[in-house]
Amino acid sequence: MNHSEERAGYFITTVKQARRLIKIVFGFTILMGGLIMLVTPGPGVATIVGGLAVLATEYVWAKKLMQRVKDEAVNAKNSLFNNHDRKNRRADKGT
Repeated sequence: MNHSEERAGYFITTVKQARRLIKIVFGFTILMGGLIMLVTPGPGVATIVGGLAVLATEYVWAKKLMQRVKDEAVNAKNSLFNNHDRKNRRADKGT
């Protein structure tokens, strides 16, 4: 490997590291903004999910937490629609 190939390899690694650092800083900034919006006006939960989505590209813990959030959202949706269907069935039987 000559000197120019070593530089090229080092430069690519440095760019990858810079991109990773930018993603991490951006993700944590979005996450912190979401946490602040929980007590101030703004879409706090949606912003937190967005921050987790960015961090999930770099961290396993964020990916696992993002999956847990998705699972809980599906459970809440199913629970809401199941309760709605039960109420409609009861209303139909009553008429």
